[in-house]
Amino acid sequence: MKEYKDLFNDLYNIDGNVVEFVNECENSLQDKFLELSDIEQYNQIKILKAMQDEKLQATDFNWTTGYGYGDVGRDKVEAIFKDVFKTEDALVRANIVSGTHAISLALRSILKSKDHLLSITATPYDTLQKVIGIRGDDPDSLINSGIEYSEIPLLYDNSINISAIKDNIKENTKLAILQRSTGYSNRRAFTVKEIKDAISEIKKVKSDLLVFVDNCYGEFTEIFEPTEFGADIMAGSLIKNPGGGIAYTGGYIVGKKELIDRAVSFLTAPGIGKECGLTFGMTRQILQGLFMAPKIVEDAIKGAMLFSKCFERLGFKTIPSTEDKRSDIVTAIELKDPKILEEFCKFIQFSSPVDSVFTPMPWDMPGYEDKVIMAAGDFIEGSSIELSADGPMREPYYVYFQGGLSFYHIKFALTNVLNNLNKKNLINIK
Repeated sequence: MKEYKDLFNDLYNIDGNVVEFVNECENSLQDKFLELSDIEQYNQIKILKAMQDEKLQATDFNWTTGYGYGDVGRDKVEAIFKDVFKTEDALVRANIVSGTHAISLALRSILKSKDHLLSITATPYDTLQKVIGIRGDDPDSLINSGIEYSEIPLLYDNSINISAIKDNIKENTKLAILQRSTGYSNRRAFTVKEIKDAISEIKKVKSDLLVFVDNCYGEFTEIFEPTEFGADIMAGSLIKNPGGGIAYTGGYIVGKKELIDRAVSFLTAPGIGKECGLTFGMTRQILQGLFMAPKIVEDAIKGAMLFSKCFERLGFKTIPSTEDKRSDIVTAIELKDPKILEEFCKFIQFSSPVDSVFTPMPWDMPGYEDKVIMAAGDFIEGSSIELSADGPMREPYYVYFQGGLSFYHIKFALTNVLNNLNKKNLINIK
């Protein structure tokens, strides 16, 4: 213990009292950490079995050029994702540039003019608001393409308003969308059980109504995924949980075969479908990242819980709290002070293995209404399964912390952040 504290002090000038404080908080979480290990073990074996069932071979990592005809590895990747998420089909491509792109593909391929899109989980994440058209005036937004949109506000406790679903489904409602993770909001992620209950009510009211789930940040945080409980289509990003910090880029869509066929025709062209699409040699990285994902996600959640515990002890509100069930890797901390938000992000950046010499500053980030400050010293740029933190410069100045490829790196970053805030008298650790 002494050597550990001396190392922190010698290399980073960290106060021993801060180190002890973080260690005390970590020790109080050991029972909860054991529960996370059970989830990780289940998901690890599930992914292993999918790779074995699809007879993954070393030769599958070879790749073609040009149109990408005959890329066996690409087909294996999509078959494995299909098995892991227990769906009829999957689309997993490097040219899906983000989670928002994957979601947009799914929505646009399903919805046509005069269809109604209903958000069950209130207002979607900032970047999706421009896709829908509830913010901005893009001529190609869903609303400007003739699609109707409405949303159901959450209840006072930020839970899904199940009882309001019936009254908000119209005759022309084609698709219901649920966002699992928090986004830049003040709610925790919805659990798979909560999503299951909402889907059950939707199908009870209108059995043929399609249900889409935005699964970003939620993969492998629980034993089950929403597609196992009636979600017809679901999407996410490979530079979040399922890429394990190894995939360079990409996104996935999983669900019913007819819906995947429509999404891929929108991505490529009708008549071409899944037969074309270069992998750029990423098959190995995508599958290796997927294989590592359960362990990486477990460490990320452990780190997020430790952040929650420490900041709660210091009097800050955290979402989710230490006692809440977690269903994504994000922790929101209400800082109430723009200076603390900037210092928090500054020392997350300083604790990163890449670009640690840079100082993050608030800027006008594309797709966001307010200036955003973002700390991300990642091996894969923008990879939010790696250590990162960001937040909009608006009251009450939430910082959204997520990721980390190893628990001890996350723990060090937390210690570094707290040490800096303590030195500047923005918090008090004696």
